[in-house]
Amino acid sequence: MTLTLRPAAIRRGASAALAALWLLAASPLRSDDWPQWGRDARHGAAASVAAQPLAAILADFVYDPFVRQSTAESGGSLLAHYPVPLLDGPDVYMGAKTGTYVSCSPPGSRQPAPCGPAAWDRQIWNVQKLRWTGTSLAPVWRFETDWKPEPDAGSGPSGFFGWEPVFHPVLAGGFVYAPGRGGSIFRVEKATGNAVRISPFGGLDDSIFVAGGLAADAAGNVYYNAIQLDLARPWGSDARGGWLVQVRTDGTFRMATFASLVPGAPGASDACEGTFTGALPYPPSATAVPPTFPCGSQRPGINVVPAIAADGTVYTVSRAHFSQRRAYLVAADSSLSPRWSASLRDRLMDGCGVLLPPDGTPGGCRSGSIRGVDPLTNGPPAGGVIDLATSSPVALPDGGVLYGAYTNYNYSRGHLFHFDAQGGFVGAYDFGWDITPAVRTHDQTYSILLKDNHYETGSYCGDPNFCPTEAGRYDIVSLTPAMTPEWTFRNTNTESCVRQSDGSISCVSDHPDSFEWCVNQPAVDAGGVVYANSEDGFLYAIGPDGALRQKIFLNSALGAAYTPLSIAADGLVYTQNNGHLFAVGNPLRPAPLPPPRRRGPRVLGKTAAPAR
Repeated sequence: MTLTLRPAAIRRGASAALAALWLLAASPLRSDDWPQWGRDARHGAAASVAAQPLAAILADFVYDPFVRQSTAESGGSLLAHYPVPLLDGPDVYMGAKTGTYVSCSPPGSRQPAPCGPAAWDRQIWNVQKLRWTGTSLAPVWRFETDWKPEPDAGSGPSGFFGWEPVFHPVLAGGFVYAPGRGGSIFRVEKATGNAVRISPFGGLDDSIFVAGGLAADAAGNVYYNAIQLDLARPWGSDARGGWLVQVRTDGTFRMATFASLVPGAPGASDACEGTFTGALPYPPSATAVPPTFPCGSQRPGINVVPAIAADGTVYTVSRAHFSQRRAYLVAADSSLSPRWSASLRDRLMDGCGVLLPPDGTPGGCRSGSIRGVDPLTNGPPAGGVIDLATSSPVALPDGGVLYGAYTNYNYSRGHLFHFDAQGGFVGAYDFGWDITPAVRTHDQTYSILLKDNHYETGSYCGDPNFCPTEAGRYDIVSLTPAMTPEWTFRNTNTESCVRQSDGSISCVSDHPDSFEWCVNQPAVDAGGVVYANSEDGFLYAIGPDGALRQKIFLNSALGAAYTPLSIAADGLVYTQNNGHLFAVGNPLRPAPLPPPRRRGPRVLGKTAAPAR
């Protein structure tokens, strides 16, 4: 059953049936559940319990049946971002796909059109509820949404280059909230899967998209970003709108435009700098000026999940539609009035001759370049917000905030930016690509935990004569609040493995530089042990001293597929690999916690039906 609440209906007041739905018992989540991206509204991904030993795979659920087809389109890599498993006592809520994947012929040809990434809208994104019954994790219901991702539109200055955007629900106030069509969201009853649609934008305009995941504050208010695109030329024409949306617990809502949240940003027709072309190395000279183009309007980064600090400050990320380098970390109050916006430009000076080799040497800038500039622009390096990434803000225990931005002059590693509660720049670490860090509080301080991949790539260009490929090395790193390393753990595995149908594991040594960390957010348990997925197909447990505690093989060594993980109240670790959801822990674990008792009136619903 799906009902719809539109703005006029909410202003007038709902019918008695709808009012009864709003009065469903909103039993609070336990403090040790994992209801959203990063576990709580601040996104620190820290569990309140110790995780179980990584002794065995206790459950294996396929949520993406199209992995084989989608990896064929990209030459073997899974170019997808998946939601974190949401945990509520014995219940697990996971995004799951149905519908149809339209393969291209041959794979990767993008023909006959539309196919592959150009036919994302033929897939259907669902919320799948699973529940532990004895030793089995069994399906309870599946709610079919009508959410569609923004169009891929092929390669270009923007768009996704085949990277699938994320569908990400949230648990809040006794309900599951899930993205829907036209910038709407669904409020789904956890017991039955029955749903009410909340439509802040009125009618279901297919040019408006829920952009990224949903977040919820401690009171159960839901926040998300939305974008409106020209469907004929989504990345070649300016964005038609961008909003930060708040849906309150009673179903009412408010919105703020990104134009209002970033009042000092360049206008849509103002000039933004491009990057140099022509003869390498860059920059062409110490005084060279790159070409320019219109910036486009400010709008949200596509895969960003807003964060909410303890004082109610809401953090999100904005960028110019045509320029990833005109980007801002945005802070708003709970009424969505702007508090501040901090530019990611002009904070760094670590390009030529700093993170890059000396000028005039392989990988370095042209001789005579200004020290520290980005060779692609000849100016101070800018943190970019690119729509291929899922980096989201993290509100820190001391009131500060982190955001992982993209920079490609430093071997495509990005930077992690750190701002204080007033938007003042604190510092940066020279890795930030597609990572939302975890945060461990301890000893009256905290540690920042993130992947630190050194990719097998050139410094700032693809020409091996000027930017020879570096050897890869792949670390998990712990940073102090001052962004200095405390410890580093390096993946040294060189073997690609796959689990056979009989459960055995077959391996071949074919990765001399090891494997990158494919996690887009690690998790940390109450004992300070960090959990992270690698492209080698293993789940790793790394102690608070940086030493390996355990690892367990899941299903397959697989490129890309940036996947988060979560830790349950009973210590089970829920992780992902190759389109499978795995529960990992001790086979002799205690029984999962029972569902929480309801308070107040109970409304019985019918069996869930697909949303239309």
